[in-house]
Amino acid sequence: MKEMIMNNIFDSVSSLFGSGEDHIPWCNRDIIHRCEIEVGEAMNKGESTEEHKSKSIMRLSWALVHSMQREDVHRGIDMLLQATNNSMAKSTNSPLDQREMLYLMAVGYYRSGEYSTSRRLLNRCLGIEPKWRRALSLKKTVEDRIVKDGFIGIGITAGAIIAAGGIVAACLGYQAAPLSQS
Repeated sequence: MKEMIMNNIFDSVSSLFGSGEDHIPWCNRDIIHRCEIEVGEAMNKGESTEEHKSKSIMRLSWALVHSMQREDVHRGIDMLLQATNNSMAKSTNSPLDQREMLYLMAVGYYRSGEYSTSRRLLNRCLGIEPKWRRALSLKKTVEDRIVKDGFIGIGITAGAIIAAGGIVAACLGYQAAPLSQS
């Protein structure tokens, strides 16, 4: 029984400080490259419709924010911000398109470690469609990560305070030692 309790405690601590699988798919360089070619072709062809160009850019943005490369993720966020600004000026995007862009930006910010920005975007996304499972799932992942990082930060701070206290105590003990020999 005692061993089972210790295993449960160990599993809980391991899950708190473990790898933290987030269940968000990753995208490799080959897919990104194919999407870049598709966008290039859509932009260069005079007969491409705005809708075709927009969908190509969204596919590339999706691939970039799901990349393992930090610079790709930032590029994807920038593309989505630009697309969002352009669509807001034109007011042509449907709520579904806005929801998708907000979600993809939230993924990018999550992957960049900007959890509070990701959570804010997910709240906006859920304002458009409150029961969207992908957004709800990512929001839980983001909030779990915020809590986990908070615990790690508290642990680091506590460790630093204990270490500083130990150094001060050692210095005081070292200085006090000669006085007690007199």
